[in-house]
Amino acid sequence: MLKNDNEFKIIIEDIIENQTVQEMRKFKQHYDTSCYDHCMKVSFISYKLCKKLKLDYISATRAAMLHDLFLYDWRYRTNGRKGLHAFTHPKTALENANKLFKLSEKEQDIILKHMWPLTINPPKYVESYIVTFVDKYSAMNESFSYYRKNILSKKFLRLAYLFFSLCIIII
Repeated sequence: MLKNDNEFKIIIEDIIENQTVQEMRKFKQHYDTSCYDHCMKVSFISYKLCKKLKLDYISATRAAMLHDLFLYDWRYRTNGRKGLHAFTHPKTALENANKLFKLSEKEQDIILKHMWPLTINPPKYVESYIVTFVDKYSAMNESFSYYRKNILSKKFLRLAYLFFSLCIIII
């Protein structure tokens, strides 16, 4: 998927080569998915959708790769962070991204509004909505994959599932 799309790689090449962005690999986003891998997935899906819809796929791709550039473990309050992560991290990601890259107004909107509707102001651009919804889809997919792999694989739960399935079939 990602390995064969040269245009996608070229669009985000300067971003993924940046040392600060590489540090996103150190932080977990959704269970066993790193922040970097999550952003890469959101970026690639946003790229494909926006390109197919003939939208600004370059801005969407770049902003999606930076949308969670917060560089801390959000499960713990550290460094004097105030407020709930879900509400505050878009602003932190935007501040961090602005320090590293020259962002367009659209890219800034995508990063800042990607947690809508938790962030009160709605996105200004169609591309912002796409990244927002792709982010939610990816988060749900990563969470479901983790639970399927780590919970349903447990022997007890498999036996319980088998038992309840037999009960349903018998009834």
